[in-house]
Amino acid sequence: MPLTLIGFIGTAAGFVSTITFLPQVIKIWRTKSAKDLSSLTLFFLFLNVSLWLLYGILINDYPIMGTNGIVLSMIIAMIYFKWKFK
Repeated sequence: MPLTLIGFIGTAAGFVSTITFLPQVIKIWRTKSAKDLSSLTLFFLFLNVSLWLLYGILINDYPIMGTNGIVLSMIIAMIYFKWKFK
């Protein structure tokens, strides 16, 4: 099935969403410091992505589920690092 412009834009958006938090996760892991991360921001990110994931599950949309599942795992990693590297 050919990729349409809309499909390409959606795929690109999903890819960018997926890698958005990767540099932050890597930086926290390398420096062993998460003191500058806002706990409130992490909470809202977790809530936002969890709701998107639930939405994807409810409408059975695999790209939404996949993208938000990966992003949620990175947010959970940042929350864990925030707790571990206090």
